[in-house]
Amino acid sequence: MADLREEFNTLKLERIIGFNGSVVGGLKMHPDRKHLIYPLGCNIIIEDISTDCSQRILSKHTDEVTCLAISKSGKYLATGQVTHMGFKATIIIWDYARGEPIHNLPLLHKVKVESLTFSCEDRYLISLGGQDDGSVVVWDTITGEAICGSQAQVKSAGNTYCVCASNSKDDVFVTGGENTLRVWQLDVENRKIRPTDVNLGGLKRIVKCIEMVDEQDPPYFFCGTTTGDILVVNMDSQRLQFVVPEKNKFSLGVTALAFVRISERDEHLNRDGTKTCLPTFEFLVGAGDGELGEYKIKLSVQANKVKATMVHKQNVKPWRDTSFKNKCNSITSIALRGGGHQFFVGSGHSQIYRFNYAEFKCELTKTCHSKQVNDAVFPFGTSELIVTCQDEEIRIWQLSTGKEIRRHVVSNLTCNAVCITRDGSSIYSAWADGKIRAFGFDPKTSNIVDKCVINEAHNKGVTAIACTSDGRCIISGGGEGQVRIWSIQENYDARGKKVYRGVLIETMKEHKGSVSAIKVRDNDKECTSASTDGTCIIWDLEKKVRSQIVFANTLFQCVGYGADACHIVTCGTDRKIGYWETFDGSLIRELDGSLAGAINALDTSPDGKYFVTGGEEKLLKVWRYDEGEVTNVGIGHSAAITKVRICPNQRYIISVGQDGAILVWKFPNY
Repeated sequence: MADLREEFNTLKLERIIGFNGSVVGGLKMHPDRKHLIYPLGCNIIIEDISTDCSQRILSKHTDEVTCLAISKSGKYLATGQVTHMGFKATIIIWDYARGEPIHNLPLLHKVKVESLTFSCEDRYLISLGGQDDGSVVVWDTITGEAICGSQAQVKSAGNTYCVCASNSKDDVFVTGGENTLRVWQLDVENRKIRPTDVNLGGLKRIVKCIEMVDEQDPPYFFCGTTTGDILVVNMDSQRLQFVVPEKNKFSLGVTALAFVRISERDEHLNRDGTKTCLPTFEFLVGAGDGELGEYKIKLSVQANKVKATMVHKQNVKPWRDTSFKNKCNSITSIALRGGGHQFFVGSGHSQIYRFNYAEFKCELTKTCHSKQVNDAVFPFGTSELIVTCQDEEIRIWQLSTGKEIRRHVVSNLTCNAVCITRDGSSIYSAWADGKIRAFGFDPKTSNIVDKCVINEAHNKGVTAIACTSDGRCIISGGGEGQVRIWSIQENYDARGKKVYRGVLIETMKEHKGSVSAIKVRDNDKECTSASTDGTCIIWDLEKKVRSQIVFANTLFQCVGYGADACHIVTCGTDRKIGYWETFDGSLIRELDGSLAGAINALDTSPDGKYFVTGGEEKLLKVWRYDEGEVTNVGIGHSAAITKVRICPNQRYIISVGQDGAILVWKFPNY
């Protein structure tokens, strides 16, 4: 990656639409209360929530970011990543103000960095390796050197999942995981860390999150478990004090904890005449089933023993994320803003909510794709909107703000491709169940509504789709290799309501493999289809016959028309980019488009001078069409790129991938 940055000009990343909700504790609030920090792919996004939601993007990682931490002062930011099996993962300490790396820490953790935390005075960074590593390492944030390290758990225990530093002592931290919970003491002079196993009294738990409340006396820390209860541990004695709640545990476990404040303190008179102050802790608790609630953990004396009870805050009902029907949308992050008057919640389905603490009301502030994005298209003549599809969803986005405008869901199905009519009145979509679904817009609400469905369009799923400029003709490709032409006809029902239906005009059987892409020429007289059987066919749409065919030893993934539609440009699994004559189907140029992996996506610029490609190499490349040379490279995806598009005004390039991210790049020389 570093060599590419030196050899080619890098594309400027304008905006990233996305949020990786699968990173536990991945949503953080900076101490300045103005910026929200979260990872997506190999990028870290710093978003200004106080003004215009502008973004600052940190892009130095080479693979998916798996954890991040902010120092208590807000001066430092630390991020860790995952890498390939057999290699060691990178940790970067950033200067938050400049947005530049201070230290690229030596590679000590194998495969994955599981969790990170800063000590209370920012002097040390503690890192925890994943299941292939299992070690905990203490780093000096000033020098960037490792002070000491140790295995995070004994051999009889399972994996360790989380680490949390003390809020009052710079040399103390806690790790937790599968049947392991340890308090560590750092000895800097002897360069050692010494663990003390917490006495759980025979209790077996898997700890997923830890929250420190050790500034008061006695000090405690709280551990959320997969069983659905919270362990309350005395920091001084390293003994388990309480387990709450005793009944009605949280469904699918406690996945996120955030300490808000100590709301009250009750004084208890002991037998010896001394007084004991018993605090009541207020927490925000997130569960694996999407439930979020405000709870009080109250300490009280019952039968001369201190006991803990967990109750809902008065007049506040737990909130549950029901945005995904029949699916559990776990709460993975809770980020408090300031004193807790407002907080943000990140979910496993990559959504961010903003809550008002006093009223406990929420607003959905960010929605993102949580899985692979299969297709992305611009409406004709506009660069402000983009339509994407993922599994069962079709979404419309506004690029300037990065916000989702509309969404349409067809449950339990997969949308493979979408296209938009030139007038923008209809969206045609290709689905894995073999149907073509057409959607329009309700003039009253502007919501996406069903327009018509073409049943049994292809018997092995519809894999590619395109439409003519008037929107009345659809060309579809299927998994069985057929290319079909459909006419969209208007009729009126008995009540005088306009209805639409798709009528099959022609079936063209030439391909032996799945049709991966279809491109219609601007004059609507011909189209080109690419297939995984190694053929690319130019079809005469007037005569409904093949006019030319090209062969290559590859699985074609994408096709596009070149300058003046005299050429077609293809790409596929052989990593080659081919220029072919539309007149006789001859190969006139072949370029090496990738150093590793297939090329999945290609798009030509409106002026015909450039084209862009992307694929399993995870790089977006801008090419000069005539010279066949790379001018710019975009580095930002952590997984294979599935589609690339150049906007109609040639100002932006959009790339989407298997990581669910939508990356908006500035077009070079714009």
